[in-house]
Amino acid sequence: MDTRESHTPEEELQHLKEVKEPEDFEHPEPDEDQPEAREPSQGLPWVLPAIIVLVVVIVVGLLVIGIVD
Repeated sequence: MDTRESHTPEEELQHLKEVKEPEDFEHPEPDEDQPEAREPSQGLPWVLPAIIVLVVVIVVGLLVIGIVD
């Protein structure tokens, strides 16, 4: 079964022109204008360092327990 769309030569030429056209930086994509895309994340910036510290403490604790016993 052929699922390709059939295009006229004019449609193919128009498509190739659109693909080869350089990006227009004067008129950016709509998502670039969204203010939430420019804001820093309001997440929990302390979570990753806290997890790293917790893992290091656990590993060091297991090593000490393993060495002492």
